[in-house]
Amino acid sequence: MSTGWIVLAPLLTLAGAAAVVAAERLFPYDRRQRLFREGFWTDLLLYGVLQSWVLGLVIGALIRAIDRFTGLSRFGLVSGWPLAGQVAFFVVSHDLYIYWFHRLQHASPVLWRLHEAHHSGTDVDWLSSLRSHCLEILVNQTIEFAPMVLLGAGPDVPLVKGAIGAVWGLWIHSNVDARTGRLQWLLNGPEAHRWHHALDRESHGRNYATKLALWDRIFGTAFLPAGRKPTGYGLGEAFPRGYLAQQAYAFRPFGG
Repeated sequence: MSTGWIVLAPLLTLAGAAAVVAAERLFPYDRRQRLFREGFWTDLLLYGVLQSWVLGLVIGALIRAIDRFTGLSRFGLVSGWPLAGQVAFFVVSHDLYIYWFHRLQHASPVLWRLHEAHHSGTDVDWLSSLRSHCLEILVNQTIEFAPMVLLGAGPDVPLVKGAIGAVWGLWIHSNVDARTGRLQWLLNGPEAHRWHHALDRESHGRNYATKLALWDRIFGTAFLPAGRKPTGYGLGEAFPRGYLAQQAYAFRPFGG
């Protein structure tokens, strides 16, 4: 395994996070939002550090078990591709998957239970990307990384893909007054994704894309009104404050 990306990928992720936080301070979209807002430490330490670390171990073990059972990685179906080609393939293919799974989460009462924690924050900022139910992460990141292993991707591919995904997630949730013009219709950013988290009724069922806003354009779910700001964010109803309570809340009885 190349040692370069083992060091470089985490460094680039941290640098990207620092850049996003700095941009929030310098060019805030919503000036009322505080850096240390409610739930800051829960999102950073429990979701961002502890949950990510534990689930990383679980997902890694699960993927290795799948590969031992199937033996698919030995065929090396994409191993001859250049690094950039492999990364591009997995970025685009996973992004298309996540668009449709994300859309299904909003349509299915069961899957919504695993997704609502992500929408529970009344502030949308860089840390909002980290608040996701552990089972949602287990499903999505297993589906994200298992194909890389099973198709025989190079060992650097998950590192590069993971860094891109982490920084992009921080970026699209950031409280940055970004205005990218027509580029926003191709590449997703905070100006469109904040509408996905908005309470405004007309924004519901819109802007499901993560990286490529093109999916929303193709499938008719794009929403980016000019000259307007969301009236608020969140679920519009009470949601537990603590990490464990938020995890358990997904399993409350339906109708309760």
